[in-house]
Amino acid sequence: MYVITLTYTAPLEMIDAALPGHVRWLEAAYADGVFLASGRRVPRTGGVILARPCARDVLEQRLAEDPFAKAGLARYDILEFIPTMTADVLAPLRETPAVRT
Repeated sequence: MYVITLTYTAPLEMIDAALPGHVRWLEAAYADGVFLASGRRVPRTGGVILARPCARDVLEQRLAEDPFAKAGLARYDILEFIPTMTADVLAPLRETPAVRT
């Protein structure tokens, strides 16, 4: 699973102008089953996306298609983790880490 943080690199006026395209991009990722949750950071300096496990290069390609990325409006940081414990409501997201030999 991935936690992606977006950090705006442009004024909010430019972010707001690109927001409709960004929302359409998010909606497509939800429809594809890739994204699980997303929203604005507080204070409004960027956003956060929770994504399902997938190949990292596939995720990076999807992020590169975000209108914010295409316009150079945001920086993306990707953190991968294995959710081994969750609240019951999030049980379907639990993973078992591979045993390393």
